[in-house]
Amino acid sequence: MPSPANHTLPGSVARSEAIERAYQYCQQTTRTHAKSFYFSARFLPPVKRQAIYAVYALCRHVDDAVDEAEVHSEAEARVAVEWWQAELNAVYRGEAARSPVLIAWRDMLTRYPIKEELPLELMRGVLMDTYTKRYETWDELRVYCYRVASVVGLMSSEIFGYSKPETLHYAEALGLAMQLTNILRDLREDAQMGRVYLPREDMEHFGYTEAQLLRGEVNQSFYTLMRFEIERARALYREAEQGIPLLDREVRFTVLLAARLYERILDQIETARFDVFTSRARLSFTGKLCAAPGVWREARRL
Repeated sequence: MPSPANHTLPGSVARSEAIERAYQYCQQTTRTHAKSFYFSARFLPPVKRQAIYAVYALCRHVDDAVDEAEVHSEAEARVAVEWWQAELNAVYRGEAARSPVLIAWRDMLTRYPIKEELPLELMRGVLMDTYTKRYETWDELRVYCYRVASVVGLMSSEIFGYSKPETLHYAEALGLAMQLTNILRDLREDAQMGRVYLPREDMEHFGYTEAQLLRGEVNQSFYTLMRFEIERARALYREAEQGIPLLDREVRFTVLLAARLYERILDQIETARFDVFTSRARLSFTGKLCAAPGVWREARRL
């Protein structure tokens, strides 16, 4: 298995200290808030790795800005997103950036053709949390998951490099799988914020009520509901993995590792007999290390 790539960027032209500090800021943001993602990204080539940190940091900052503003009002959340939209638009026009995240983005865009519509779509998705607290069907929830997660996969694909346009379909599926995994893991936290992402039609089908969810009740109906949603997520992971051989060879291990580590959260939920209310499912650093060699061998065969 390869060692994590070092932090030295290739190239003869030294970048400014401001840009280097901006990338370091994005790296620290990723390391703090997305430990599994950060672990996987360390195996990317340096330039691609730093670009991925910049993508994650933007997503994180927009999400945090909405969560913090929403405490006061939906209007303040919209103002927060509009600020990021305006700053991002300025970057795409070639103007100077004020945020370290966007300083890194401005540099990243000189290498990778990420269309502005993608981060703007993500911002629309994050803003959905201010006005959509319930979802009737999987099709409705899928729109949300696409905006806040699949779009990240589409942006990342431009950094990773790919051989065929259908690769983007698989990137979309991986985003859906990961976001659904987040939803199942975070049922308690989301309910405390007044958000229920589980589709109402699924809950009704399995006889589990919103009142039971808000009480953190684990019963037979909840077991069958969670099994159903976990199988939906696993089917999306299997679909997404079909696209990994279409990525540039140097990134396949990272993407496969990220997918497998995230899918193991589902294993943890099952091990806890679906009780996501008592403790939060997570994979230890040792667990990640143990998983990596097998995934590396598998990725080499792709």
